[in-house]
Amino acid sequence: MIGRPRRGGRHRDGQPPTTVYRRLWDGPARSEAEMLDRSIPGWSVFYSLSQRRFYAIAAWPTPQPLIISDASAEGLQDQMSQAEAALTWRTLPEQARRHPAPVLRRRITR
Repeated sequence: MIGRPRRGGRHRDGQPPTTVYRRLWDGPARSEAEMLDRSIPGWSVFYSLSQRRFYAIAAWPTPQPLIISDASAEGLQDQMSQAEAALTWRTLPEQARRHPAPVLRRRITR
C-alpha cells in the first residue's frame, strides 16, 4: 500500500464510500433549552450534554455572576423566578422593606 494513491472517502480499495450517521444527542432537552432562552428575557439558557443539566446565566449586571442549574426545565424556571424575586427584594429601598404597601381589599356587594 505504500506508494499507491488513495482516493478520498474510501477506507479500503474497492469498498464503497461510507457515510456516517450524525446523531443528535438529547434533542428534546436541547430544544427545551432553546425555547426557554427565546421566551425568558434577561437570561441565557443552555443544556449541557456532559452534565445532563439545564443552566441559566443572568444577562443583566449583578455584583457576582448569577448561574443557576437544575436537572429539569421546570425546576430551572422555578429557580430563575426565585432568583429574580430575591434580587428585586434586595434592591428595594430599606424603608419599603420595613413598611410594605398595604393590601387593598375590595368589598364585594350583592
